[in-house]
Amino acid sequence: MSETQTTWAATPVVERLKVIKATRHAIAERTDQFCTAVTSNLARNHADTLAAELLPLLAAARFLERQAAKILRARHLGRRGLPLWLGSIHSEVHRVPFGKILVIAPSNYPLYLPGVQVLQALAAGNSVIWKPGIGGAPIAQLFAYTMKEAGLPENLLRVTDESVDAAKNEIVEGVDKVFFTGSTNTGRALLHQLAETLTPCVIESSGCDAVVVLPSANLSQVIKALTFGMRLNGSATCMAPRRILLVNLEEKRRALLVSQLQQAFLDTPGITIPLNARQQLTALVEEAKALGGKVLGELHAERLQPILIVGANPSMEIANADIFAPVLMLLPVEGEGGVLAVQESCRFALTVSIFGDEREARALASKMIVGTVLINDLIVPTADPRIPFGGRRQSGFGVTQGAEGLLEMTAIKTLAVRKSANNSHYEPTTEMHQSLFTGTIRAAYGGKWRDRLHGLRQALATARKLKGQGDH
Repeated sequence: MSETQTTWAATPVVERLKVIKATRHAIAERTDQFCTAVTSNLARNHADTLAAELLPLLAAARFLERQAAKILRARHLGRRGLPLWLGSIHSEVHRVPFGKILVIAPSNYPLYLPGVQVLQALAAGNSVIWKPGIGGAPIAQLFAYTMKEAGLPENLLRVTDESVDAAKNEIVEGVDKVFFTGSTNTGRALLHQLAETLTPCVIESSGCDAVVVLPSANLSQVIKALTFGMRLNGSATCMAPRRILLVNLEEKRRALLVSQLQQAFLDTPGITIPLNARQQLTALVEEAKALGGKVLGELHAERLQPILIVGANPSMEIANADIFAPVLMLLPVEGEGGVLAVQESCRFALTVSIFGDEREARALASKMIVGTVLINDLIVPTADPRIPFGGRRQSGFGVTQGAEGLLEMTAIKTLAVRKSANNSHYEPTTEMHQSLFTGTIRAAYGGKWRDRLHGLRQALATARKLKGQGDH
């Protein structure tokens, strides 16, 4: 650990949070500058950037200012639950900084996602290296400069270049924990490198997220939500909808949903997607067509509008692929069992949205293996700074954001103090100790009160004998 980071870790949390508060104020005063620094390659305007990046980032900063000191406070365990035979021990659990945190940022949300992690890492007393995604260097550098102006000591936050080698080199040089947001394949390669040094990490990787439409769902609400999911950031969002699971949907209702979605997608502005994403999308769509899927939308248009695939099935690769392109497939399912089976067949488990009666949705949500379930909404609630966010299966592990995300930035250090001068536990054991321990076990953990009473008498009698031996 560097001397700067050690000094920062020793700084009271409330003092560290003053820097975060000053940073929040500075960002709020420079929103135009921050919007301009975000790469123009993203399918959004400044209003979108304000809503999708700055608003949730500033909310996360305020959450830390209000809650971080309490969350990071040492926990004194007290005597409740302390085993009787450890009666003179006082124990504490401390949350301490890891040291040097490497944040590997994505290109789709170059400010909000890494920015929250950087703020949490610094609040917890770490130093941070920020490796931006493609196009993310200008906004990362502006953020770092703003924090420095707000009072962050030198060398606590450093921004690298955008290359993959930049992250690899930092890991070789030595970091204490890595927070990665990106594709599953890149996350897998990262884990191979981290395994060499057993460096811990949090992985927030891709999704192929489902929207479950129950018979009780409001179709108008569903269509608006799906259109929003296709439009937001050009659908380059890890939890953008990719699969619609239509539960017991009658043909008339299905046809209405398809026709209204088609019209909504035609009214959605087209976007330009990167060549590699277009090539991936083309291959996936062609495979879906070969397996009986019907493609609604123009795949080869220069500016791509959302594409809808009907007649899809879970065996299609597109139903199990992480892709940043506005494509959505309809998968009819029968009942709760059908939903769970289709969800189980997907290797990703980031978020699921369920539309319909809340009680039914809650019952279904309780049975789903997934990081986050959203009921009658899509994507937006995850911006709540209080809630942790993370995935299951190949969508990653660990969390960011919320109290749990802040604690991910810390290691556990346990402190146990003996409050008495009694050293009898260091003495060699004898047959009499066997009787003492047997009685103690029965007294503390026996199933019947008679057994516990018998054990207590046995333990006390043996303890008196041992004390008598010691007195002689």
